[in-house]
Amino acid sequence: MGKLGGFLEIERVSYGNRDPRERVHDYREFMQPLPETGVREQGARCMECGVPFCHSGCPLGNLIPDWNDLVYRGRWREAIEQLHATNNFPEFTGRLCPAPCEAACVLEIREGDAVTIKQIEVSIIDRAFAEGWVVARPPAFRSGRTVAVVGSGPAGLAAAAQLNQSGHAVTVYERDESVGGLVRFGVPDFKIEKRVVERRVRLLEAEGVEFRCGVDVGTDVTGDELAAEHDAVVLAIGSRVPRDLPVPGRELDGVHFAMDYLYQRNRWVAAELDADIAPRAPAPAPAGVISAAGKHVIVIGGGDTGADCVGNSHREGAASVTQLELLGEPPVHRPDDVTPWPLWPLKLRGSYALDEGGERHFSMGTTSFEGADGRVSTLHGTQVEPTPPFAAIPGSEFTLPAELVLLAMGFLHPERDGVVEQLGVDLDQRGNVRAGAYATSVDGVFAAGDARRGQSLIVWAINEGRQCARVVDRYLARLGAGSAAAA
Repeated sequence: MGKLGGFLEIERVSYGNRDPRERVHDYREFMQPLPETGVREQGARCMECGVPFCHSGCPLGNLIPDWNDLVYRGRWREAIEQLHATNNFPEFTGRLCPAPCEAACVLEIREGDAVTIKQIEVSIIDRAFAEGWVVARPPAFRSGRTVAVVGSGPAGLAAAAQLNQSGHAVTVYERDESVGGLVRFGVPDFKIEKRVVERRVRLLEAEGVEFRCGVDVGTDVTGDELAAEHDAVVLAIGSRVPRDLPVPGRELDGVHFAMDYLYQRNRWVAAELDADIAPRAPAPAPAGVISAAGKHVIVIGGGDTGADCVGNSHREGAASVTQLELLGEPPVHRPDDVTPWPLWPLKLRGSYALDEGGERHFSMGTTSFEGADGRVSTLHGTQVEPTPPFAAIPGSEFTLPAELVLLAMGFLHPERDGVVEQLGVDLDQRGNVRAGAYATSVDGVFAAGDARRGQSLIVWAINEGRQCARVVDRYLARLGAGSAAAA
């Protein structure tokens, strides 16, 4: 595997990012993969590990050493076959996954020296599309069974792709105007351009998957109607109820959930820059324009969603952007006594968004918002202890100008009203759909992704969709052939 001793000769070289001073003026992807020679060199660094620990970090079970070696040897066509064997959408994960596989790489024992797995992955799939190797492969037969997939995020798309390949007729119901879920509407174009999403959706359509956008299951179609029309139903509705901040002044205009802001911005970008990607249904009427232009912006929450809010605020021309995190500042290096290799390390990570400007502060709690004429103008807060219960530190009170506040504190559970309530599926203690082996408490109804396991990574969502599809396929096999089965 790889070049013998290559990891001793070749230094790790990761993505090159576009200059922050340039990229804040556009919405194009900011990451720049290496040229082919550089990617092949990075593939050469992969060791022939007796135990490839990179697998322990990847829930998809990607054949990482195999396609690293194939890239090193210039066998790109074989590399994409190996990559697609376990991952339906490597162009998504290669851009958006935080790469727990790299944290588990044996070379990461020397911190910061892991093989650039994520970069090699995206290089393989981008090369494959450019060469025309990724083509629609409709199934050879149809089972006569029908499946409804509710939600078109990564979990729903993966379930749909796998079930369609098994010969079942799959219809994906999406309440938004286009397919992709948070990958399309929650993640900015400067991290993944939506042409990348649409390209894969068109392939799925060519393979036989039907998409019905602008259909809110639970309102436009009831759960009972859906169950009556299809032999099985997969709930891949995500975890969309955001964590709120119940402090005085929360009701002021200008305090919004992060996703309300990001959805608006992504729709604006699509309308302005991606005219060739037409929506598949009418877009919902906006509740009101949320804009960071010229404002002092506060983003509460230090995760990826918070960073995406920071990046969008820069591109709108915010007067200032400040990101507040309740948790304490992590250590700069992996704490081996807390998260030893090959576990995902608890350590301080840089932010692409903060490279573009703004500030990030840790151990900061918000106590109230203040405003005039019903609109927020000031945030009041205090420093807190770095660990739960995050007790306030006396004498550390502060105020910040806040003309737009974006709450990016994560999600609690899927929405319970609508299709979940109508189908009558059981929920667990956290409010997620109870589906231990993907089957819910209702016969013929299944769940996958964040709706089942809670807020998680895109690789987990794709894995959930794939595994759920296996369970649904076995369920349908027990039902026998449908009336429309055809060779």
